[in-house]
Amino acid sequence: MKNVIPFQPSKSLLDEYAEAISGKADKTVEDYIRAVRQLTEWIARRPGSAGVFRPEQFTKTAMEMYLREMEDQGYSVRYRNKVKSAASSFANWLIEDKGQLQRNPTKGVAIPAEPLMAPRELTEDQRYVLRNIVERHADLRGQAIFALGYWAGLRVSDVSWQRMEDTHIGPKIGWIRTGHKGRKYREIDVVNEVRRSLAAYIENGRKYTSSPYVFTSQRSDRLTESGIERWFRNLKSLATKDEWELIKDVAFHDLRHDFAHRARESGWTLEEVAYYLGHITKKGTPAIATTARYTQVSRKQLKDKLRLIK
Repeated sequence: MKNVIPFQPSKSLLDEYAEAISGKADKTVEDYIRAVRQLTEWIARRPGSAGVFRPEQFTKTAMEMYLREMEDQGYSVRYRNKVKSAASSFANWLIEDKGQLQRNPTKGVAIPAEPLMAPRELTEDQRYVLRNIVERHADLRGQAIFALGYWAGLRVSDVSWQRMEDTHIGPKIGWIRTGHKGRKYREIDVVNEVRRSLAAYIENGRKYTSSPYVFTSQRSDRLTESGIERWFRNLKSLATKDEWELIKDVAFHDLRHDFAHRARESGWTLEEVAYYLGHITKKGTPAIATTARYTQVSRKQLKDKLRLIK
């Protein structure tokens, strides 16, 4: 059969593609290969593919439906854009180097941007359900990851790249140096919920104790960003039916938004929230505009206050 790439076990096409992009950063190569492997395996499972990936079946329709399925599964806009970039790179390689594709199927495929208005503020019921599920089902690693998102507002990348040498946890102390994104590091104290969860995990839950990173996976000395997002989706899947209806569209990054809202409600200034979340300009000053967007008023808040007008 012409232009047929065996689905299992051969990975020769991916091996060739990996070599073609070997000049990119190691993490970029790793992310691209993972994204392309998952995409091609998904295409191979579609009707008419007979379990094999054929480049001619890598169409715009396939790309649109794959991204839509990812959206339904709770993948963030940012992550879907990364997948689209990897798919576009793979398509260009198939066109230019292999001559097995006529046009790039990612062209014209739109991924709606995250809305700037009204960032996520969780309801009390959503907070209750999430914390309850973590208590019921999460292991020590999961409890620590959730605590850093919910009680410290860390980004997924901050959690993934948190180093042991920057994590200072003891019986009476708790502070970390964090800020992987943009290398905008800051030192922050953490509440007891974070300190206790981190201490329990570090002492009893780490698999690779020699790893420089706090969070490890079963196969690696660092738990990746996509691994954290996958863990969070799996955690939510353990919810009961009524719990699921409340949290099905909550992403890990929403914990960061909600932390900002709760900090403001507790009396923090915008400058204090900006510093704690790592919203810092190139000059080292708090990026108030970014933080203000995180704590932007919502329609519901204004609706509640309308009742106060006399």
